[in-house]
Amino acid sequence: MEFHRKTLGQLADMICGNPPEAGETYFLYRSSYYISEFFEDIETDFRHDGTTRKWWVSDTLKEILAEPRTGTDTLPDTFVRLIRRLMDREDATNEGPDRANALKSLNAALGREGFEAFYADDGQCYLRHVATNKVAVAPVNPHRPLSAVEQKRRDQLTTYLNQCSEDELIEELLLPLFRQLGFHRITAAGHRDKALEYGKDVWMKYTLPTQHVLYFGIQAKKGKIDSAGVSDGNIAEIHNQVLMMLGHEIFDPEIGKRVLVDHAFIVAGGDITKAARNWLGNKLDASRRSQILFMDRKDILDLFVVTNLPLPAAVQHQKDLFSDDPPF
Repeated sequence: MEFHRKTLGQLADMICGNPPEAGETYFLYRSSYYISEFFEDIETDFRHDGTTRKWWVSDTLKEILAEPRTGTDTLPDTFVRLIRRLMDREDATNEGPDRANALKSLNAALGREGFEAFYADDGQCYLRHVATNKVAVAPVNPHRPLSAVEQKRRDQLTTYLNQCSEDELIEELLLPLFRQLGFHRITAAGHRDKALEYGKDVWMKYTLPTQHVLYFGIQAKKGKIDSAGVSDGNIAEIHNQVLMMLGHEIFDPEIGKRVLVDHAFIVAGGDITKAARNWLGNKLDASRRSQILFMDRKDILDLFVVTNLPLPAAVQHQKDLFSDDPPF
């Protein structure tokens, strides 16, 4: 990916801490030694060679932006770390720790490339693709320990899951989450199309690094899925819907062809019991069994939190209502 020359120059000035033609800089000044330290901090082998700082940094940015990335709406992991280091709140210069002026300057440059920077609840700076709203983040590990801020977000999402509808589960949580994870052409059936669902609430596709495409369907249930007939997510009903999903073709307008779903996600806003998983596994033959992927409440919560997606509007509203800040 290539940035405009002007954008590279502006970013280089920010990293070097060079003052603009008019006004003051809001970025920490870095000499040759500290520029090398900056690039060491973001886990690269780049070291300043003594040439003009701005042009050396600009050329280094070109090399970083040429590194592999997962899609056209993302950026290389090294560049993501670079921006996070550049916008460290402790490096605030000529302004407060919110770094509002530095953020404004950074977004003036990144806006030319279709990205914007923002501070999340954890105090870190992230990059978002403006057109798709996808956040560029380093590879996430949903199984790592959560910070105090992340645990608070997880608790808020848990409360939301307890009271949201099935459509809200799909639209407010699952669709943003799967977009962030790299799936695209995500299409939700919605209530008006329920008769035409053929067992799936959502279909989407994922492009492998080899450019091969896999198609996925999602069958989502708000509550717990178990093998008892009285459950909100009766597994026998799920079984019928999965068979319909895997056996019915979908139309992909991007290629103008009808295709079969390769894998089916069974997603629950509650738990999916071991008995339910075993029951479904016994009902399906070996080939169909390998096409089923389970995703329950814990998976949703952990993935949503570690990818640092914005909380649903209803959660934000609830947080504002009970804010500790005075209303004046």
